[in-house]
Amino acid sequence: MTAVAIKMYTQEEYLELERAAEYKSEYYRGEIFAMSGARLNHNRVKENLSIAVGLFLRGKSCSSLSSDMRVHIPENTLYTYPDLLIVCGKPILLDEHMDTLLNPSVIIEVLSPSTASYDQGKKFHFYRSMQSLVEYILIDSQEVGARVHRKGSDGVWFVSSEAYEIEGSIEIGHIGLTLKMVDIYDQTIGIL
Repeated sequence: MTAVAIKMYTQEEYLELERAAEYKSEYYRGEIFAMSGARLNHNRVKENLSIAVGLFLRGKSCSSLSSDMRVHIPENTLYTYPDLLIVCGKPILLDEHMDTLLNPSVIIEVLSPSTASYDQGKKFHFYRSMQSLVEYILIDSQEVGARVHRKGSDGVWFVSSEAYEIEGSIEIGHIGLTLKMVDIYDQTIGIL
């Protein structure tokens, strides 16, 4: 058997390719990983969150950005596209292209069958190295379920809020927003 060599890319090569690509890819330690499309419920949940968070933040010092905003974590080389993020204060961008954020305050990932393990495990580990990040929120797209991880003043992460019933709610403490599960899952199919 012959081993297949994996092409390795520099961060600069990745950014050049990504900025010209018709699809999104993530980057980690020289490797590029194509992102797959999302299913209906994933998109519906993401849209519901985007609307609720965006309306709540209107006129405030924080703003939300959708999954088209790339995030970079210099400490571990990861370039990724969170489903939704919140940045408070002035956004710090990688360069003049203004397409890569370095300082999200809150990241929200909507779990899909193909990404759930990664989002809850290794990706969360990567995200925790960001000094600016204070909350990481996971929302299930297959059944009612949400969990908010918050960084304490001592730097230790803990679960600050979670809900697994449609009558429940979660709190994004950093911005003071309570989200009802019924609103998060509005118009989803087969969940409610």
